[in-house]
Amino acid sequence: MNTQDQHHRGLLRPRLVAAAGAAALTLTAGLATPLNPAPHQAQAKENKKVLTVAVAQSVDSLSPFLASRLVSTSIHRLMYEYLTNYDPADNHAIPGLATKWEPSADKLTWTYTIRSNSKWSDGQQATAEDAAWTFNKMMTDEGAATANGSFVGNFKKVTAPSATKLVIELKKPQATMAALDVPIVPKHVWEKVGDFTKFNNDKQFPIVGNGPFILTDYKPDSYVRLKPNKSFWRGAPKFDELVFKYYKDGDAAVAALQKGEVSFVSGLTPAQSTALKSQQNIKVNDAPGRRFYALATNPGAQAKNGKKFGDGAESLLDQKVRQALFLAIDRKTLIDKVFQGHAVEGEGYIPPRFSTYFWKPEASQQLTYDPARAAKLLDEAGYKKNGDGKRVEKNGKPINYRVLCHATDPNDKAVGQYLKEWYGKLGIGVTLNCLDNVTDPWLAGTYDLAFDGWSVNPDPDFVLSIHTCGALPATPKDTGATDNFICDKKYDELYDQQLAEYDTAKRADIVKQMESRLYDTGYMNVMAYPNAVEAYRTDQIKSIETMPKAAGNIYGQDGYWSWWSAVPAGSSGESSDSSSSTGVIIGIVAGVLVLAGIGAFFAMRRRSTAEDRE
Repeated sequence: MNTQDQHHRGLLRPRLVAAAGAAALTLTAGLATPLNPAPHQAQAKENKKVLTVAVAQSVDSLSPFLASRLVSTSIHRLMYEYLTNYDPADNHAIPGLATKWEPSADKLTWTYTIRSNSKWSDGQQATAEDAAWTFNKMMTDEGAATANGSFVGNFKKVTAPSATKLVIELKKPQATMAALDVPIVPKHVWEKVGDFTKFNNDKQFPIVGNGPFILTDYKPDSYVRLKPNKSFWRGAPKFDELVFKYYKDGDAAVAALQKGEVSFVSGLTPAQSTALKSQQNIKVNDAPGRRFYALATNPGAQAKNGKKFGDGAESLLDQKVRQALFLAIDRKTLIDKVFQGHAVEGEGYIPPRFSTYFWKPEASQQLTYDPARAAKLLDEAGYKKNGDGKRVEKNGKPINYRVLCHATDPNDKAVGQYLKEWYGKLGIGVTLNCLDNVTDPWLAGTYDLAFDGWSVNPDPDFVLSIHTCGALPATPKDTGATDNFICDKKYDELYDQQLAEYDTAKRADIVKQMESRLYDTGYMNVMAYPNAVEAYRTDQIKSIETMPKAAGNIYGQDGYWSWWSAVPAGSSGESSDSSSSTGVIIGIVAGVLVLAGIGAFFAMRRRSTAEDRE
């Protein structure tokens, strides 16, 4: 399995998109494990159905106010309702905690009708007051705004006139009001929290929520356990337990799938996918993905207060140098040799799956593979070769770029070898710094280039916001929402324009201008749009539906559809909500399932191990 980023979503945090891994593994009878302290026979006797999902990314926080990694934000979607959700067929906004939403004539006041049939798992009614409190806390407490603060930056006032009425007043129009991907938490529980920057929501179980699942147990860097919320308004999930188990070894997960110990895996490498296609009772899903794979440039780490920090190479501050690095990369070779056809050549910032916002550079604008032109740009920028054939920085030292790389992602390592070859021909050295956790050097700005990627949401606002000046950390000691310390005034102006534009076509045009700006400045070199490559056992999974329905992914969907609608093999049950076009069904036989994890689906906002927002 390879690594991935960012589903998803949370807001204010950068999440490196790395790939997602999911798998369900059945343990042998009578075996006691940390996930199954009691012998397996007891569960077999109860015929307990457990769906275990292997993940190659550990949880960074169980607090929805802090979490940035894909695995964490995906789990929060299972625990808490958002105001709205995304239809699994075509991604349009559908009711969540809110049954409807209406703007005023000037689009500055939005009124949401909160459903009356949603209860917190402790029995209390979920109301508009919970939503108002959640948003107000994010508006007034910087710590509470860590993950999703960009959603409320334009909020002027939020009130709850009644239990079923939520009113949000804006400073200026905001096009994302039907796509506020913020988990709504129970006020009566969270109002007792003191310091939101230190509270990880991982001490008392079960955790009170109103989503399709209730989180019952958690062990850091090991597992998360959830049970169905029997009072969930859309209907309870069909599995008796859902377990996310952290694993780093993708090959072990694939082996478990082949033995029938695992039901589902994602983030498969080309070799794994090819091998599994010929296996009996195994089906491979290979579909257009929702993430991009990029090489990010350190543009000079800085804070909002103007303080510079980090030690990025000075040469990378030159746009010609950054563009030369674009021109030195042969995307076609990467697609053919590294992804082996399981990806599309990268161009704009938004993947082609989101056709409304997908952008391609004009022919005259393209920075396609052209080593000669790259060398010429470097010469023009003043970075010429010395007598040894090495290009040197202005201080006279040979240029040698440090490239942050995820140790668990074979794609990073493979692409890194090509970078050494291609940049080497230009007289530029490359040192791959492959780490299990790239968070610290990334946030400290102590790198030159970095493998980056995000899972993009149906509404692109979040992945656009992480490149604004407003996303920078307040001071060098703070953590901001920035992905890569980019701060470009022209880009910021376009960002503000798209956020205030309600006309979809006009907004899309502005978004494409933003993508063009990112491309021209050379900060984000999108090299590929990887496919979602997954596999499951047909003798354990009754049926499964992708998102989008026509050709999409199973793991890492926008919403809780896959795990909520999963039906064990052999079951005659259908999806709890036949009106919803989901039908993601992942079944697992009776027994304790411990997930042999494969895949790296890291869409981290605060990158730690190799996915994007959510």
